[in-house]
Amino acid sequence: MFNIFKKEPVTIISLILAIISAFLVHPDAEYISYIDFRTLSILLCLMLVMAGLRKEGVFKYIGEKLLARTSTKRGLALVLIILCFFFSMLITNDVALISFVPFSIELINMMHDENKGSLAIKLIVLETIAANLGSMLTPIGNPQNLYLYSLSGISIISFIKIMLPYSLTSLLLLLLFGIFMFPVKKGTPDETVMEEVDDANSKEESVSSTSKRTDRKTSASFSKKMITSYLVLFLLSLLVVVHVLPYQVVLAVTIAVVLLIDRQTITKADYFLLLSFIFLFVFVGNIKRIEPIRDALQNVLSGREVITSIIASQFISNVPAAILLSGMTDKLRLLIVGTNLGGLGTLIASMASLISFKFYGQMKDCQKGRYVAVFTLLNVVFLAILASMNVLIALG
Repeated sequence: MFNIFKKEPVTIISLILAIISAFLVHPDAEYISYIDFRTLSILLCLMLVMAGLRKEGVFKYIGEKLLARTSTKRGLALVLIILCFFFSMLITNDVALISFVPFSIELINMMHDENKGSLAIKLIVLETIAANLGSMLTPIGNPQNLYLYSLSGISIISFIKIMLPYSLTSLLLLLLFGIFMFPVKKGTPDETVMEEVDDANSKEESVSSTSKRTDRKTSASFSKKMITSYLVLFLLSLLVVVHVLPYQVVLAVTIAVVLLIDRQTITKADYFLLLSFIFLFVFVGNIKRIEPIRDALQNVLSGREVITSIIASQFISNVPAAILLSGMTDKLRLLIVGTNLGGLGTLIASMASLISFKFYGQMKDCQKGRYVAVFTLLNVVFLAILASMNVLIALG
């Protein structure tokens, strides 16, 4: 039980809250109305599609192609940071980090650099910030966006307009921090990154060039079919997001296709996240039926939606904060801003940040304390700038 709590604390805490609330509001037929099946279905479809594309190496392939054009460690850092920023808009912040952070660590380990430890911390922290900030622009960028977007009923264009000023500012900040934190020393040759990687890869031997060519041909043909299938499923999921197709049909089609082409991918979805959503739906639904508690929370939240979302996210992460606070106010546009900005700050403010931390912790000679210090400092700086920007927008 302790191991499950250590691995999935949000799910366990959500379950405990749901159980406690069930003692206050006994289970009845109204419980089923708490659950947003549409959001859960879209989230599951996107999880399966992204798991399939990642398994096929699509994101790593794109990353390698782009990195082939870089010649300095600054170039490497900027490309990987920008990849996390833009990819997170479509494949979610979690998947972007799962795809590119291990890839980044692999590249860093191949380098001949005595400052690899410092490079790894700076790069992974900025990649994490980039994924969290890039994901805030679109409804499918992260779980809380998908939920609040579905609940609010606004158009996808309206959603993007809400977050666009923050996204553009974030991109500029990431570029500036990337340039500042990864200087190119004048007068000393900076080894070409991909040459180092190629040198390391060239040491690997294959069994037979003939069988290797045949296997590659078969694999490429099979991969194209798989990738095409996943891209079609992704398109269908997007059509559900924009209310063109019913979620029930696309969910059934997605599960059927994945089972048909690659059964193992079914196990790759984050079912603990889905359970967390369900438990939180039950908790919030029950709290809304307890008038004294509901009224007290609404009074605290009224007129302070953004700052309350930011603060709540620091302690319970932005996904639970979005679900909890959405039951107490109808100003969902402000919650969209608050929970997105709230992903910055502490290590648990966004659960995606824990993914990067876990990967970094697996590195040889990792310095977790230093990582947390750098992570917190940079997150607080980004949060302070974007929160100040929010105040200016509100005043304007």
